Amino acid sequence: MTAPAEPAGAIVYASARGRWILFATVLGSAIAFIDATVVTIALPTIAEDLDASTADLQWTVNAYALTLAAFLLLGGSLGDRFGRRRVFLVGVVWFAVASLLCAVAPTIGVLNAARAFQGVGGALLTPGSLAIIQATFSGTDRGRAIGAWSGLGGIAGAVAPFLGGWIVEVTTWRWIFGINLPLAAVVVWVAVRHVPESADPTAVKKLDVAGTVLGALGLAGLTYGFTIWTERGTPDALVLGTLAFGVLAMVAFVIAESRAAAPLLPPKLFRWRPFAGTNAATLLIYAALSGLFFFLVVTLQVVAGYSPLAAGLAPLPVTVLMLLLSPRAGALSTLMGPKIPMTVGPLVCAVGAVMLAGIGPESPYLTHVLPGIVVFGLGLSATVAPLTTTALAAAPDHLAGVASGVNNAVARVAGLLAIAVLPLVAGVGSTLTDPASLEPANRVAMFVCAGLLAGGAVISLLTVPSSADAVRPVDVR
Repeated sequence: MTAPAEPAGAIVYASARGRWILFATVLGSAIAFIDATVVTIALPTIAEDLDASTADLQWTVNAYALTLAAFLLLGGSLGDRFGRRRVFLVGVVWFAVASLLCAVAPTIGVLNAARAFQGVGGALLTPGSLAIIQATFSGTDRGRAIGAWSGLGGIAGAVAPFLGGWIVEVTTWRWIFGINLPLAAVVVWVAVRHVPESADPTAVKKLDVAGTVLGALGLAGLTYGFTIWTERGTPDALVLGTLAFGVLAMVAFVIAESRAAAPLLPPKLFRWRPFAGTNAATLLIYAALSGLFFFLVVTLQVVAGYSPLAAGLAPLPVTVLMLLLSPRAGALSTLMGPKIPMTVGPLVCAVGAVMLAGIGPESPYLTHVLPGIVVFGLGLSATVAPLTTTALAAAPDHLAGVASGVNNAVARVAGLLAIAVLPLVAGVGSTLTDPASLEPANRVAMFVCAGLLAGGAVISLLTVPSSADAVRPVDVR
């Protein structure tokens, strides 16, 4: 059975079909989020089982993040051109197949290669989830749907730490990938039955191949350079050469996009200050978010002596708070404008990051971890829904897929670079399993994350309008 076509914005949020659409898009994007979360929890176990170094484990995270970030814009463009539901479904199936390859990987090299393959599937499904919501709902229903998408994503966040920690502790880390297969099957079934197809009829069918290749090469060069710098300890010729290659490729990417007839990253979107400012804030905020959780769950296990399950459950209050508060934050930002929550929220997160810098051997959860987690969760709950809504609203409806892809790509690039650079800045060394070096490294990392969050707040204050209506672009054609 195929879902019947309906006009864009015609479906009511509170209707039965509206709830099915929200369920499919939330669960579809959640499988990518769950995977990233539980993989981080499993890193110490993977290191022991596959004899992996710090650089190997960085690639376990970043091989996925690299291809995800590199092809997100392509995923958004494909959805706008050929149908958002169609591309979303292809991405879900691709992700499931790649997850199976990860689950049976015999070596760390094979695992990381499968993770790169998995990222391509994530790049196809992730922008489609938000673009489907943007094209399906309208007016206040759209704000409510996006807020609910952010909050219901907290359900995945609430389940993932418990499920991931439990799997690692009682079975094997391989099942953290195997769990994706039944979830993907549910998404496909619901989407085929209930999600309407939508596309941009004005979209140019020709794809920006040059932009895709240059963007991927640039991100790969920068990621590889910073990762091997962490392993080698000094910026030798290979490190400097790889970083230079990455920078040159990114410069060529910007030039190519300014000249392309149908660019993946339309420069015209960045002429509108709210869009440019929101994505700049996204870069800093999501870099801090990725870096904080990467260090937190590893430090709790290696330094504080927590089990994988306990470390996985430690950030649970963040996801509970997001589940409860994000829909309200989305609705509130529609009424009062996004500037205040996008400025205050990251500053509250920064306070929470500083509070988490003091984790040491046998740190009690209630006194040394929970307070910082709660403060961080309150700030994040105030930030995510307004930020996402603003990033999408600051582009015309016919570029919904592109705008979603850009904002998701910025967030993923932020996480990619954070995992590549932060261990180097924090001074982790060649292994993530040494408590003596990881404890001070975690302290430095948390202060760096706090600085990034404060920077995101300043950018929001300077660039995001006070009124929600002022976010809409005047003309980006």
